[in-house]
Amino acid sequence: MKTPVVIIGMGEIGGVFARAFLRSGFPVYPVVRGMALADTAANMPEPELVLVAVAEADLDSVLEGMPDDWRDRLVLLQNELLPAHWQRYGLKPSVISVWFEKKKGRDVKVIISSPVYGRHARLVVDALDSIGIAARELASERELLFELVLKNVYILTTNIAGLKNNCNVGELWSRHQSLARRIAAEVIRLQEQLTGETLDADALISGMVHAFGGDFEHRCMGRSAPARLKRALAQAQEYGLRLETLEEISTLT
Repeated sequence: MKTPVVIIGMGEIGGVFARAFLRSGFPVYPVVRGMALADTAANMPEPELVLVAVAEADLDSVLEGMPDDWRDRLVLLQNELLPAHWQRYGLKPSVISVWFEKKKGRDVKVIISSPVYGRHARLVVDALDSIGIAARELASERELLFELVLKNVYILTTNIAGLKNNCNVGELWSRHQSLARRIAAEVIRLQEQLTGETLDADALISGMVHAFGGDFEHRCMGRSAPARLKRALAQAQEYGLRLETLEEISTLT
C-alpha cells in the first residue's frame, strides 16, 4: 500500500484532490476543522504529501501551526498566492495554480491546464490526470511566479470588473475591454510591488485572455469580489500606490 496523503480542508476542491489521490492508489487522510494538526502529525509523521486545501483566509494560521514533520511535504493551492506567503514561514512547498472549479452538486469544470511546481509536482499532475483534469509540471520557480501572478490578474480583473458590470468573461472582453485592460494594468502594478519583480504585462494580459477562452460563460463577479477589491486597495495603500480605476469602482460597492 502506498504512503497516505493528508488533506487539510475538505471543501469542494479538497474533495476533488481526495478523489484524484484515491484513484491513483493513495490512502487519503482528511484533516477537518477542529482536528489538531499536532496530534494528527504525531500519528502520521511521514505522509507522502500534505495538501493544504483551506480557504485563503485560513492559510496563515495553518502554515504558522504546521508541525515540523510535515513542513517539507506541503502542497499549496490557494488563490491570491505569492511566494511571500510561504517564505515568511521558512517553507518551500510544492504549489499548484488551480484552473478548475468545483461547485456543490456540479461536476468539475476545467478552464485551462493547471500548472504545478515543486517536489511533489509530478505526483499531483499524475493524480489529476487519473480523473481527467489537465495539469502540467513547471520547470522553475520563475515560471511558477508568472503563473501565480497570472491567476491573480485573472481573478482580480474579472472580479473587480464584475462589480461594475454584471457580465461573464466573454462579455467583459468583447464589450468592456477598455475597462478590463485598465483594471489589469493596475493589478499588475500591484503585483510588481507585492513580488518586488518587474513583470511582463503583455504576456500576463495575453495569458488572461487565453484563460477567458477556456470558459467564456464564466461569471466575473464571485461572492469574494468585494473583499478582493478591498484587500487590493489596502495593499496598494501600504506601498503608496494609486490605483485610480480600482478606487473608482470601490465607490460603487
